Amino acid sequence: MAEEKERKAFKDWFDREAAKKLADQMAGAMPAFDRARFVRLAMRKLNTLEMSNRVRHFSDALRSTLPVSLPAALKVLQESLPEILPDCEDVTDGWLKWPVGQFIADHGLEHFDAAMIELTQRFSSEFAVRPFVDQRPKETFARLIKLTKHPSPHVRRWCSEGVRPRLPWGMKLRALVADPTPIFPILEQLKEDPELYVRRSVANNLNDIAKDHPELVVERCRTWKKRGNANRDWLIRHALRSLIKDGHPDALELVGFGPPKRLNAKLSLSPAGIEVGESVVMEANISSTHGKPQKLAIDYAVHYVRKAGKTSAKVFKWTTVELSPSGKITLTKKHPMKRTTIRALYPGAHKIEIQINGARHAAAFFELK
Repeated sequence: MAEEKERKAFKDWFDREAAKKLADQMAGAMPAFDRARFVRLAMRKLNTLEMSNRVRHFSDALRSTLPVSLPAALKVLQESLPEILPDCEDVTDGWLKWPVGQFIADHGLEHFDAAMIELTQRFSSEFAVRPFVDQRPKETFARLIKLTKHPSPHVRRWCSEGVRPRLPWGMKLRALVADPTPIFPILEQLKEDPELYVRRSVANNLNDIAKDHPELVVERCRTWKKRGNANRDWLIRHALRSLIKDGHPDALELVGFGPPKRLNAKLSLSPAGIEVGESVVMEANISSTHGKPQKLAIDYAVHYVRKAGKTSAKVFKWTTVELSPSGKITLTKKHPMKRTTIRALYPGAHKIEIQINGARHAAAFFELK
């Protein structure tokens, strides 16, 4: 069954089988729960909905079948939850709890603490907390800052993950996109957390913020690096990853990649033309006439032809090397030109550029047929 689910589109995880399982979960806490009515409501026009709307649809079906009294309904939800996750592995295994989080987000503004803290220890409730952050920011941040000391790593991670300004699949927190400074006290409390699970969320939060306020994030990381250690150095690199890929000079320098000096680079591509589904082979020859070793972050940018004939660039990681004084290096790599769910491909001349420590150095073209 697990293998079957892996082959499904994510939205199709919320199907009749999922509705029956969620109904059984509710009935375990409330014997009078009307399983058949819940499944009937959850399945109504479900096939017309995408993933996030299916989650809300299941949540609406819960609202129609749980007790009318919100405290009573939330009590059933809380009592229906499984055992607390014993560790920080496989934390997304409880995806069926997503509609429970949506229920709390839609109806639980007056009942923040118990329901949210219990849920996030079974399946992270970063989606459920976002309406609280949006509608009652002062009160919510005051609660979250206290919860950064909670003994559960799931709760501590939730304090950071729930306030990410641009959380994937979550509602955008527009006030925090405009001004992320309320987030920083939470991140300060969690930056030395003993769990990588928590520190990764801190880095992801900073990476979100960097999309709108790169200088704020670079300065925060620079301050943290002054008293750095291996864990903090990892967090900083992970937080700056998008800025590094974009070639932000201060971010690159902060992780040890200064402006390249006296470099020569050549790029060749083969074959000259390929079909969709095939790969182009890149060969980069890089040499230095500088008298000192240089640490190089080598990436490449593919300029994809778009439908209107224009192009848009996407940067991909390649490798990092330390080039010796007056050294030379040859690198090869295949880049597949396959259609994906997030990228359509169009025929035409595609350019690839080598990017070294954020600076573009050499380019070549191939034809996609």
